Amino acid sequence: MVPRPVLVTSRAEKAVEAKRLGFDLVCVPLDLPEPQALDPGEIVEAKARAAHAVLQRPVIVEDSGLSIVAWEGFPGALIKWLEKSAGVAALPRMLDGFSNRSATAVCAIAYFDGSRIVAARGEAAGRIVSAPRGGSGFGWDALFVPEGSDRTFAEMTGEEKDALSHRRRAWEALAKRMGEAETGGGTSGGPINIRKSDVIS
Repeated sequence: MVPRPVLVTSRAEKAVEAKRLGFDLVCVPLDLPEPQALDPGEIVEAKARAAHAVLQRPVIVEDSGLSIVAWEGFPGALIKWLEKSAGVAALPRMLDGFSNRSATAVCAIAYFDGSRIVAARGEAAGRIVSAPRGGSGFGWDALFVPEGSDRTFAEMTGEEKDALSHRRRAWEALAKRMGEAETGGGTSGGPINIRKSDVIS
């Protein structure tokens, strides 16, 4: 039997959210090369292969990005570098000269067992607030208000965020794709050993 995968991330908060969604995986922090791309989907597949090369066991890698309409998709997955260099509060100020503050939160996830990649993504439309709000969450959660709400992710409980988040949608899509792989649809090979217990619908 193929061993259960590990979630490779240096952000413990990502493992907490995955567990709330029914994926209770061992979290392994690993310093991996970070491809430079706007699309998180490009990044996770490369990092999943790199993580497997180090750990020699099935891995899951997740990455997220913030695609801002006024900036034609920038910063995307490069948001983490913008946070580090300028700080979270700088991003909404940089949008002050634009009338459109619409954005899409994107999460991409990839599973790799040495031979098969199973990738999925989730998106949530919303907007960027004028200044950070809320004390929960992590990263740029204090900047993003998803459609259907007037609060940022950082102003929500974990369960409220899960109901609207790009990350929930990505994990659900991964669960569906891995289920297809187990039954022989979409991906060839033996069963993928991962628990998909009570993923939020």
